[in-house]
Amino acid sequence: MGTRWSRSGSNLPLLPDTQTSERRPEDGDSANESLDGLDRREDIAQFPYVEFTGRDSVTCPTCQGTGRIPSEQVNELVALIPYSDQRLQPQRTKLYVVLSVVVCLLASSLVAFFLFPRSVVVEDAGLRSVTVWFDHANAKVLINLTSTLNFSNPNFFSVLVQSVSCQVLYMKTVIGTRQLDRATTILPLGQSQVNYTVSTEIGSSAPYVYAFCTLPAIKVHNIVVLMQTTVKTSYMVRTSQNSLEAYRYIDCGSNTTYPRRGKQSLPRF
Repeated sequence: MGTRWSRSGSNLPLLPDTQTSERRPEDGDSANESLDGLDRREDIAQFPYVEFTGRDSVTCPTCQGTGRIPSEQVNELVALIPYSDQRLQPQRTKLYVVLSVVVCLLASSLVAFFLFPRSVVVEDAGLRSVTVWFDHANAKVLINLTSTLNFSNPNFFSVLVQSVSCQVLYMKTVIGTRQLDRATTILPLGQSQVNYTVSTEIGSSAPYVYAFCTLPAIKVHNIVVLMQTTVKTSYMVRTSQNSLEAYRYIDCGSNTTYPRRGKQSLPRF
């Protein structure tokens, strides 16, 4: 309280200065406002859909102002979206296309590499043994020739050796034949050997052979025979055939056993 002096010299009581104090929100008030905001959102969420139409607007003909599409019209209605919508502009499309093409090419290359059929390699490993005996009554020379075939499978699947057939000729005359069915199965990227024996007989067609083979004055009784071998293999619904020819010098005067190549035990047929 005080006294305020005027220009005319009279004194007037000085009114108390009124200071307006601003109200500062407290922590409790802010918490109440946040709770009020949540309550308003819940109230709005529970408030039913109402379509407000003004003077220049009309009610949506699809939902008839209900805000929902009838279930029986779901498959009949078409939704329109703006051309600038992100769903119409997929990202990294070129990258995905290139990756798909590369993956397809890689997969097809791997399938072709592993499943492409390759020819089975068949090699004539020569004779293993020669057994000779004589039929003195009929002047015949009987010879058993045991030969070996080496198989190599370059495929990534098994190969079946369906048959091995061989015929032996002496001076263009067939003196012996042999047929083997389902000889062996070669594992993928594996190797195998097949032994087969052909029984031959030289007699009436060449009577001089008996005299030559039994002549004691000659120490080595060599004759030449031609062995023609045909091998049939099957794999991946495919059949292939290999033909081999080889001339063999054999001693018809005595039995002969050729040294083994390696220590691998071989099946004998």
